[in-house]
Amino acid sequence: MAAALSWLKTKLTPNFLEDPLPPPPVILRMMASSILLFMGTAFVLSVRASVIASHARPLAVNGLSNSLHRRDDGKHILDGQVPITAFDRPVPNTYLNNKTKPYWVDGLALPEVSFQIGETYSGLVPIDDTGRELFFWFVPSTNALAKDEITIWLNGGPGCSSLIGFFQENGPVIWQPGTQGPVPNTWAWNNLTNMVFIEQPVGTGYSPGTPNITDEVGLAEQFLAFWKNYVDLFDLHDRKIYITGESYAGEYIPFISAAMLDKNDTQYFNLKGNLIYDPILGDPDLSRQVTAGAFIKHHAPFFQFNDTFLAEIKNISEFCAFDTFREQALTFPPTDNLPDYPPNWESPDCEIWEKIIDAAQIINPVFNIYRIADTGPILSTVMETPYDDVYVEGEVNLPYFDRSDVKKALHVPDSTEWSECSNIDVFATPLGAGDQSAPSALEGGPLQQVIEATNNVIIAHGDLDYVLLANGSLFALNNLTFNGQRGFSEPPVCPFYVPYHDEPFSGSVSGAGVQGGYVSERGLTFIGVNQAGHEGPEYAPSASYRQLEFLLGRISSLQEVSGFTTQPDVEQSKGELGRGTWWPRDGGI
Repeated sequence: MAAALSWLKTKLTPNFLEDPLPPPPVILRMMASSILLFMGTAFVLSVRASVIASHARPLAVNGLSNSLHRRDDGKHILDGQVPITAFDRPVPNTYLNNKTKPYWVDGLALPEVSFQIGETYSGLVPIDDTGRELFFWFVPSTNALAKDEITIWLNGGPGCSSLIGFFQENGPVIWQPGTQGPVPNTWAWNNLTNMVFIEQPVGTGYSPGTPNITDEVGLAEQFLAFWKNYVDLFDLHDRKIYITGESYAGEYIPFISAAMLDKNDTQYFNLKGNLIYDPILGDPDLSRQVTAGAFIKHHAPFFQFNDTFLAEIKNISEFCAFDTFREQALTFPPTDNLPDYPPNWESPDCEIWEKIIDAAQIINPVFNIYRIADTGPILSTVMETPYDDVYVEGEVNLPYFDRSDVKKALHVPDSTEWSECSNIDVFATPLGAGDQSAPSALEGGPLQQVIEATNNVIIAHGDLDYVLLANGSLFALNNLTFNGQRGFSEPPVCPFYVPYHDEPFSGSVSGAGVQGGYVSERGLTFIGVNQAGHEGPEYAPSASYRQLEFLLGRISSLQEVSGFTTQPDVEQSKGELGRGTWWPRDGGI
């Protein structure tokens, strides 16, 4: 265990890996359980969805009733209509021309996918003439409001594939761990906007070449070179650009966005906003250690620690002055500038985040730092095969995106080896030192620049994430000066409302009602999202969909009581929303 935690600390500070590989077996088990409660919740929500549907107007799918049934052969069909594998509609090819034809993906030929995924394009676009390229998967939207915009999705790592987002979060098709096969995604972001999922930096996923960057400045420079070529390929000039992502993308996105702003070129780099989930913003080790003690107190039912251990954590927090530091950091409005670190910071006795993991795994051997509510058993996933030593004997299937037939469908050389997270260091620093950049949320840094230039930056954080804790993000933002003032004037107590809705595809259900709390001031919004873990669109897809609507300017407020813009006729709540449900009434977490 000690070796595992030592490895964790090395990897997560300062270079947090979204899905670290190859970790010790104990960490594999922690990672593995990240989707378990979601699957159990899906059954409950499917029952609840049927109740909502009884008083809600059904969502039309191109004029068809959307009620689904299951045939004897397991395929879904629409009421009185043809199987959903065809959707009974022509697929537009809005972007298909001689230039883009080599990238066109046959929407009915994706292996294992038994339905039409729509118009998409994928492949490699060069950064330069050195053989370095980035892989993309472009998913155009049929939404008329999306005609002048493009939204980028980036997963984190560093070095983790954005196909995680495509296949298990917000793409048009999702294949969740432990499920029989892929299903259409009710909460696909291309229902709202044109989406492109990009594997970057070089060395990530399908993106070939030898990494040669050492920091985020170099990463942004390469991304912009790729992006200019990509815009020319699909004639996306002058589009409004929104950059979204999660985890280590809290470094990627602000640096890329700031580099776009510095170009002062709206033909290629017309940046309009950011939406980042559970990001790394400041020093990740500081944010974890300072907030961990209060986190386990707030989430006590998930940990079930005994009084002796809780007393030990309390004593450590007092010795290290963590409580005093946290309370000062989470004062609204902020008073004095925070010191860089609490007293006794260098003492090994102050590493309570690791102590909590150690104790939690004794109680729950599959304790999951990505979502603390999860339990066993560990579920298999088509994205990777890290759990074969636990349950699988003999030959293990390749990850889905490393299959030859999938590579062929996506225009990737068969010789390319794909993995969920890179097996090499994507930052070419001596002795594997990793990214040499300062945190994005430091005073005068790229995040401040993007907030002040766009007045449209959203940070959403899952309440159940123990990798990067929500209050760590909040205190980094509360210590940042933007648009002339520091931090927020009040905590995130406004109710975050997610509309009641129809869910035509039973494999992608999600909640409604007040789903957390938020604060939005001077161009920056912070949202604490109930029930979500580290990957926001995976665990709270309807909440993420609403957040995207806010980013795109389709709704005016996150407490607006109205239907989704793609389901405007569904009946909504009639009563008062009350207070947000994330920030506790006793004044903090």
